[in-house]
Amino acid sequence: MNFIDLVTGQDMTREMKHLETRAKKLPIDYQAAWEEIKTNIWPCTDFTGRSLMPILDGALGLLEESVADGQSVGEVFDGDIQGFCIALVGGDGANTYRDKWRRQLNDAVAKKLGKQEGQL
Repeated sequence: MNFIDLVTGQDMTREMKHLETRAKKLPIDYQAAWEEIKTNIWPCTDFTGRSLMPILDGALGLLEESVADGQSVGEVFDGDIQGFCIALVGGDGANTYRDKWRRQLNDAVAKKLGKQEGQL
């Protein structure tokens, strides 16, 4: 990966296009599950989203293997795609990018307030 790709995110765009091409080959019910997986996982990313690329690749691989084994979506996820996504990103209460930004803001405010108190 070159620097320009890293900065602009073109590498991620290419990878997502590749994942979407693979997903379009799945049966319709699996495609719907793929869309739901993406919807539930993206809020748990870092600022760039690079941390989720291997997770999304693995989830799509699971869907492809399940199709090859002849399993239905219901058998794979037991009707709980959201629970599957929570487990993928680190369990219930996994930090989202909002949590990270909130923590950074709170730390910055506390640091400023601490410096101001020392100056009084």
